[in-house]
Amino acid sequence: MTLVLSLELLLTLMVVVAACTDLASRRIPNRLLLVCGLGALALRLAGPAPAAALLSALAGAGTGLLLFLPLYLVRGMAAGDVKLLATAGLFLSPGEVFWLAVFTVCAGGVMALAVVLWNRSWRDAGANVASLLRPILMGLAGVRLAAEPMPKPSVGNLPYGLAIASATLFFLAQRHC
Repeated sequence: MTLVLSLELLLTLMVVVAACTDLASRRIPNRLLLVCGLGALALRLAGPAPAAALLSALAGAGTGLLLFLPLYLVRGMAAGDVKLLATAGLFLSPGEVFWLAVFTVCAGGVMALAVVLWNRSWRDAGANVASLLRPILMGLAGVRLAAEPMPKPSVGNLPYGLAIASATLFFLAQRHC
């Protein structure tokens, strides 16, 4: 079995288990992320250029962390989801993690739209999204605002691990098409 295939199989196993546990308990186990992350590092170090592979893995993890951490800070995502993308970054290059994050946001958007449609809660969802985005947009304009409480109760709790897993499986399938 090649190194790339081993990394892809372990990544697939990690995101599928994370999605299943997120669906069942709305949690992504830290132990899962630790074991799979160490597995990714071990596989990277076993390759032909271990130093370059290790740097790529750490850069991928850092990219995943930096892309999703702002969403966590504005209460748009749970910490487990951020850690899952960062751990997935250990398996991928920074550019691949960027695209994985883009695919994940798209999958999460489809999931959120489905929940809003199912619950018929357009107005509440719009008010909450505006509350999440206002501090970010004002910050870009140079105005510092503290995070606001949500004006409406949450219209649904998304198991974002499922979005990350779906995006990862889509991304890996694209590699082989």
